[in-house]
Amino acid sequence: MSETGGAQPAPPSAEPAGTADSGGGPDLRTAGLKALRELLPGVFPEGDDIDLRDGRLGEELVEIGVTSVFGALWARDGLSRRDRSLVTLGILIALGAESELATHVRIALTNGLTEDELAEVIYHATGYTGFPRAVAARTAAREALGH
Repeated sequence: MSETGGAQPAPPSAEPAGTADSGGGPDLRTAGLKALRELLPGVFPEGDDIDLRDGRLGEELVEIGVTSVFGALWARDGLSRRDRSLVTLGILIALGAESELATHVRIALTNGLTEDELAEVIYHATGYTGFPRAVAARTAAREALGH
């Protein structure tokens, strides 16, 4: 979710991406938008009728993430958002997903992690993901933090 594609209000005839059949739908979209606004304050405009599509290849990817990741997962009970951030950071480091990691570093700060704790996550990941992945994660985190 590193790009919002210049979110614009949806035209009146446009329907939000996702349907009940695909596991999406307005409830998960609403929950996902709410979670994103809380996790990344000021990034997503208010209102459920925003259109996150940009008219380019794969334009529905952000909408899919809103419903299936942020609506279905981040909005769940069971783990605190801080714990979800720790899990997500570890997974993204293991995957080498630096662009997503940069966004989730900002989310982790919103969820109460300190910069020292972010560094510890990266150090800890070194033992499981290897030094190159940890260095890439450190670079992404530094960029996200402006260091």
